[in-house]
Amino acid sequence: MIRPVQGYSLIVFDWDGTLMDSTPTIIAAIQSACRDLGLPVPPDEAAAWVIGLSLQDALLAAVPTLEQAQVPAFVARYRFHYLTRDPQLKLFSGAEQMLAGLAERGARLAVATGKSRVGLERALDATGIRRYFDTTRCADETFSKPNPAMLFEIMRELDVDPAAAVMVGDTSHDLQMARNAGIHGVGVTYGAHAKEELAGCAPQTLVGSIGELSGWLAGRVAARAA
Repeated sequence: MIRPVQGYSLIVFDWDGTLMDSTPTIIAAIQSACRDLGLPVPPDEAAAWVIGLSLQDALLAAVPTLEQAQVPAFVARYRFHYLTRDPQLKLFSGAEQMLAGLAERGARLAVATGKSRVGLERALDATGIRRYFDTTRCADETFSKPNPAMLFEIMRELDVDPAAAVMVGDTSHDLQMARNAGIHGVGVTYGAHAKEELAGCAPQTLVGSIGELSGWLAGRVAARAA
């Protein structure tokens, strides 16, 4: 059972759909890759549902008819379509200001994402927000969500008790990972998964904007010991 906290000393963020406004781009890349290979094109909802999983898990879930032998070609086409749109991707408005404010209050910040390490490094460099994070974990370095391994590794590295950590994400995969790790979860409803699906994961709260998320977290940061 998750214990009540006086405040969070560690806030872990998902990336796509939580900090980065990339959900439409990921959906489009999955659908375009399907068209390239003559595979059934999943509707937006099905393509969005897999966001946050490791790439191979996501593709197999979004395109059930995809055969294992087709995976390398599909991955190549997906990456082509994603990377052609990548330079236009932006953080959600207010995301950097939120991170700066939380860091100033003494919170330790981290990322746990379904992106590859190469993809996250590219995104951190492009957005210029690397300096706000104490550590990051990617799906190609450990187990994919909703397995809690990324969160366990982050908490162990930063020496943070689960009772003082919270996971922020836009998918049920994020919130289920938080539950599996025994920490609190916050769902954002402006990303990939529907509000009703997020609510089914029993988060501490659901928020509908970066501004609302920033306000909720700012009042719950634990003071860092001197």
